[in-house]
This record gives sequence, C-alpha cells and structure tokens, in this order.
Amino acid sequence: MLAIYCASMTPQPHIAVIGAGAFGGWTALYLLRGGAQVTLLDAWGPGNSRSSSGGETRIMRGAYGPDQPYTKLAARALDLWKQHEAQWKQKFFFPIGVLWMAEEDDAFERGSLPFLKDAGIPFEQLTVNELRNRWPQISFENVEWGIYEPQSGYLLARASAQAVVEDFVAEGGEYRQATVAAQDLDSGRWKSLTLLDGSTVAADRYVFACGPWLGKLFPRTVGPHFVSTKQDVFFFGTPAGDPRYNEGNVPVWGDHSDHFMYGIPGNQGRGFKLADDTRGPEFDPTSGQRLVSEESMAEARRYIAYRFPGMKDAPLVETRVCQYENTTDHNFIVDRHPSQANVWIVGGGSGHGFKHGPALGEMVAKLVLKDETADAVFRLARFEAQKPSPKASP
Repeated sequence: MLAIYCASMTPQPHIAVIGAGAFGGWTALYLLRGGAQVTLLDAWGPGNSRSSSGGETRIMRGAYGPDQPYTKLAARALDLWKQHEAQWKQKFFFPIGVLWMAEEDDAFERGSLPFLKDAGIPFEQLTVNELRNRWPQISFENVEWGIYEPQSGYLLARASAQAVVEDFVAEGGEYRQATVAAQDLDSGRWKSLTLLDGSTVAADRYVFACGPWLGKLFPRTVGPHFVSTKQDVFFFGTPAGDPRYNEGNVPVWGDHSDHFMYGIPGNQGRGFKLADDTRGPEFDPTSGQRLVSEESMAEARRYIAYRFPGMKDAPLVETRVCQYENTTDHNFIVDRHPSQANVWIVGGGSGHGFKHGPALGEMVAKLVLKDETADAVFRLARFEAQKPSPKASP
C-alpha cells in the first residue's frame, strides 16, 4: 500500500514549451497526454503568418530519397493525422496523390523506392508514356519516369496548427500568447524564463520549438548551423471552364528538373499553388517584408508555361512569403542543450517538417518524459562531426 501511495503522490513535472507551431504544438499535446503539466507559449499564436507553420497547405508525402529516417516518420505521422481527424471530426488531410517527375539525374527517386516499400506507403512506378496518358495536361518534357503515391496528398497548415492548440487547452493544457524576453539562454545559468510583459515562467523542463527564431535564441549552440531563408509562393488562377488543373484532376507534384519545383492544385479555392524549393536569401522572420521578388515571379511564370502549357497566361491571383528554418544538413534538431540538461531544442524543419508534426511530437514527448536521447541524426553533436578537419601545417 505504501508503494501505491508514494506513486500517487509523485508530482507531475511542469514543462514549458516555447513555440506553438507544428513541432511545439504537437509536442505540448503529447507531453500533456503523458502526464505532465504543460505551459505552451507563442509570440503571435499558432499558424500566424510569421511562423513556418502558417499559410494554407503543406505536402504530405513519403518519398525522401536514400539514407534518411523521414519516410518511416511520415508514415507514422499520416496514421496520427488520420486518427486526430476522426477524433476531432475535422478534415486536414486531402489524399489527392503525389507525383514525382524523374529526369536523368534520378538518384532521389531511385533512392526513395526501397524506403517507401519498407514503410508500407503505396506507390506506383510509371513510365513517361503512362504519365502522359494519365495526365495529358502536364508536359513531361525531359521526364523519364515517375513515382505516384496515390494515398498521399496535402494538409491544411494554419487550420491544423490552431486545432492542435485548441485541443491541448481542451485536454487541460495552459496556453499563453507571450514572448520570451532577450536573455542569455545559451549560458545555462538561468532558472526561469522572463517574458516581455515582465512575468516569468519557471518549469522543471523546457522545450524550445521556435522555428526560425531558434538561431537567435541560441546563437552559439544553434546559430552557426542554422539559417532562415525567404521562400516565395505563387497562386495562379486556373482557366474558366477548364477543370484539368483542379484538385482531383491533377495531383500534388514535385519536379526535380534543373532545380526542385513543387505545387498543390485547389487548396480551398486559392488557385494553383507553385513554389521553388531552392533556398532563398536570408530572412528575418520578425521584421522581414513579405513581398515576393520580381525574379522569383518571372521564374514561376516561365516554369508554369513550360510544365503546364494550358496555364501559360494564367493570372497571378495571390502570393505569399514564408520561410524555411534550415539546418546545414537539412535534418531536424532534437536534443538537450549541452549546458543545461533540462532544456530541449526542437526544430530545423528545413522546409519539410510540417507533415511530421504529430509523429515528431510523440517522439519528443517520450524522450523528454523518459529522459532518453534522440537518434544521432537529430543530435547537435553531428555538427561538430561535419566540420572539416584543420589542414596540417606545412
């Protein structure tokens, strides 16, 4: 009886999660479900337009090339997305398929095949003739073959980020819209967080999932391995009376041509979304002006005329500027701070993180609550290993 009584008296750990985007929101929810008392903070709110989890849509796909942990993580995430859709009676995932166009350099697509098979993600390998017959509205010039993931598609971004926080609060979590004041978080010599309103948050453990702000909050630990880049996104109006470019008639697509282009049709009537995955210039997520450049607009128009000739003269109906928070190797960061074991750093989505939110949150909550260590690919120590060896003296 004594053992039972003592266990029941064990206090819940209080964990503060800073950042309510795809990584922070899901992590906070799973920490709460794991028995912790959780305070979730965000400066402008979940899915806000400065965040990397803002905007309308994100791709849900399994192809990730060779030698990576993300295909399996995506498969787990998709299961969790579907579970939460059913639980919350809301629709976030639209399985309209994802098409990958492979040209002569097809290392990404070839490397993806065994990982898709191993993760149980359905896919088809299609010849260029099969591609042309199935989607005649697409010009497959220079394309040699393709991968089609029929059960993949796209996710609603802002709406789902907000739904996660709403459920977190409904399940008993505390959410505050508040900003962490400038302080030397890298020092390891602090016991509580000071907020801009003068209040403080003291917790047993802290999880910083601050997206593009991680490099500024931890300039020594994260800053040298991290950059936020400006990414321009375009929405083109489809031709009146021509449904060929609507959702359902063309899938989400990715095109590894001279550089990587991708797009999503439909998405709540906003038009035909098109973006270039090439990393843009460095960008300040707080004060950066979110205006697309003339150069990227010209490239978007050139590309849409090349690959989707029926939309050659399509009007531009909307633009958006978001940002990627890139690590130098494009892998996530999930690790303790080297100077403060009760502080965790979670981020570096690098343009592909959103889809993984529920699976990553599940994983991080387990690591934090059980005091375990993430896989080496996510740990900060990898950056030291990546540094070039100093040249020997002559």
